[in-house]
Amino acid sequence: MHPSSQPLLIVISGPSGAGKDSVIKALQARGLPIHFVVTATTRAKRSNEVEGVDYFFVTRQRFEEMIAQDELIEYAMVYGEYKGVPRRQVVEALASGKDVVLRVDVQGALALRKQFPQAVLIFLSAEDLDETAQRLESRSTEEEEELRRRLDTAKWELEHLWEFDYWVVNRRGQLDQTVDTIIAIIQAEHHRICRQRSLP
Repeated sequence: MHPSSQPLLIVISGPSGAGKDSVIKALQARGLPIHFVVTATTRAKRSNEVEGVDYFFVTRQRFEEMIAQDELIEYAMVYGEYKGVPRRQVVEALASGKDVVLRVDVQGALALRKQFPQAVLIFLSAEDLDETAQRLESRSTEEEEELRRRLDTAKWELEHLWEFDYWVVNRRGQLDQTVDTIIAIIQAEHHRICRQRSLP
């Protein structure tokens, strides 16, 4: 079988403010044959978010049921709220032959790497911590204490950069170039010779 016909599990991760949501939406707009996994979360829906598109917004009780029933490939407590990756979405998409893209935080990406060593991990970041802070402040979705916590977490996440396969800097005003780079990574990975997968 030609290596390019094998589906990939692609994990896009990085600190808050890196632009993960914007990158995912821009990738979706390209109309690529990729399944984009919708993460489940217990946090409140923001005004610009759509149920089932940005996240599945569930109660804490429902999320804990999902944990107990092994419905999640990976989950974590992030800033006081649960986030997790639904197993069924990933399994069915890979079985159909589609590449699968996950958007998770760095903690989640490292947990996925332990389960699926052949997953492709992409670290997305702003140009530096100052730019990260500016983006978070401009979002106006976090209180000052929460903002500080996210910046402290970003420093920890940057220390784990070298555990990823690729580092993509999402520069302000250059979203198309960022997406082009990620697509190029996916295309290159489809032509990697020695890729023995152990996917779900």
